[in-house]
Amino acid sequence: MKVGLYFGTFNPIHIGHLTIANHLVEHSDLDEVWFVVTPLSPFKKKSSLLDNYHRLDMVHLATKDYDKLRPSDIEFGLKQPNYTVDTLAHLFEKHPDYEFALIMGEDNLKSFHKWKNNEVILENHNIYVYPRLSEGNVVSELINHPKIIKVDAPIMELSSTFIRNEIKANRNVRPMLSSGVWKLIDDMGFYQ
Repeated sequence: MKVGLYFGTFNPIHIGHLTIANHLVEHSDLDEVWFVVTPLSPFKKKSSLLDNYHRLDMVHLATKDYDKLRPSDIEFGLKQPNYTVDTLAHLFEKHPDYEFALIMGEDNLKSFHKWKNNEVILENHNIYVYPRLSEGNVVSELINHPKIIKVDAPIMELSSTFIRNEIKANRNVRPMLSSGVWKLIDDMGFYQ
């Protein structure tokens, strides 16, 4: 089984995330995509995040109708802040027969050389990169790296930050979210 790992805080998960993940399972050799809900990214402030389990619930609601997309709370039990290289080692221990690959936007690839033990990740895992409009350049040693697979996916410029700001401004975000996620956010008054 070949699994693509789509890491994120998913605060909230939106149709852009689903579109990219679905595109990858339909147009690559990945059998499934797991949305790995990150409790605390080393690059984000915890205060801006909804509770871990609320975000995991939203990922469950968003993926329930997709056979090849799954939520994962694997990082909830790991030491925080957690790093991708540690999560990959933990997943390999739990699922030695699976092949894990990373999924990331081109904007994240531009800072990948700063990730903890990035060379270990590249040695052991493919990275599927989808296009994003962003500033800066990918470091030269990653441009033609054999483990980096560029995917011709739709460019999705929708962001969770934009959605949170729209909700705070009392604007309709319903078209940007799956119906279950929108209902949960609306019922609970999240991001207001």
